[in-house]
Amino acid sequence: MRVLDRRTFLKASTALAATLASAPAFAAERALRGIFPIAWSPCTPDNVLDLDAMAAQTAFCNRGGVAGLAWPQNASGWMALSEKERLDGAEAMLSAGQGGKTQLMIGVQSHDVGTSVRFARHAARHGADAIISLPPEGKSDDEVIAYYKTIAAATDLPLMAQAVGNMSVELIVRMAEQIPTLKGVKDEAGDPLARFADFKRRAGDRLAIFSGGGGRTLLEEMHLGFAGSCPFIGIADLYQETFDLWQSGHRKDAFDLFGRTAAFNSIPGANAYAMVARGVFREGTIYRQNPSKDRANTLPAAPADNEQKAFIRETLADTLKAYLRA
Repeated sequence: MRVLDRRTFLKASTALAATLASAPAFAAERALRGIFPIAWSPCTPDNVLDLDAMAAQTAFCNRGGVAGLAWPQNASGWMALSEKERLDGAEAMLSAGQGGKTQLMIGVQSHDVGTSVRFARHAARHGADAIISLPPEGKSDDEVIAYYKTIAAATDLPLMAQAVGNMSVELIVRMAEQIPTLKGVKDEAGDPLARFADFKRRAGDRLAIFSGGGGRTLLEEMHLGFAGSCPFIGIADLYQETFDLWQSGHRKDAFDLFGRTAAFNSIPGANAYAMVARGVFREGTIYRQNPSKDRANTLPAAPADNEQKAFIRETLADTLKAYLRA
């Protein structure tokens, strides 16, 4: 596997910047394009939301040249966060990101639309670049459209819908036709790869289509023309570098680098522990997760096995260090 040298990377970055600068679809506003990882909700060992760590992961993305960062969504355990924690966490994240290049997207979904509106307005007041929301559960298509219309009316910020469950392409395109600020979709309803052609046929370039799924199908997504991806945050800088290389025509280098990220992600516990191993979070950090009948609402950030921790750290140092931006 050929190691990507600095000259090649700089050429790739310059070419990508020129491409984005000339792209007519994004001329009027910052593009929803690139890697937008979902931030963790890091907590102290006694389960208090760690606002310093919230700020640290924002700074991490800015150092790594990551296009965006979204919080809180499902991977953030949003249902296990109080309203105060969500407001405090958003403020910590947005304050740390002021003046940075990473676009900060605040999740505003809740169990009632009034609370979602408060979250949206709070995000706008504190400098968010965009908002994102899951749909309300168990509602008809017309009720889902009404929900998104209501939160969109609360602010002028670009809105991304997170498509889950039975949200059809037709429904999302109808939403885009009625909601001018709806600019993107994080598609996790069905098979995003199979749905992409239908999105393009129905919406053209009106919607920036992102995927979730931990970035596992990033190469195929870029081949098809997805606007970006929302993987885990721990090696988001490597995902962004892969994206930049591909978009600037260095596809073999992108393939090789993606192979390294895929190998890292195959290590049990690597995604959760990466932020600790890279010095962004402290040892002992735990993460909130959405509660369910078969799991608690916290997740250890570290594998239980100290040998596994050591292996993750060694892998970062021995095989990925030359590529890490952050």
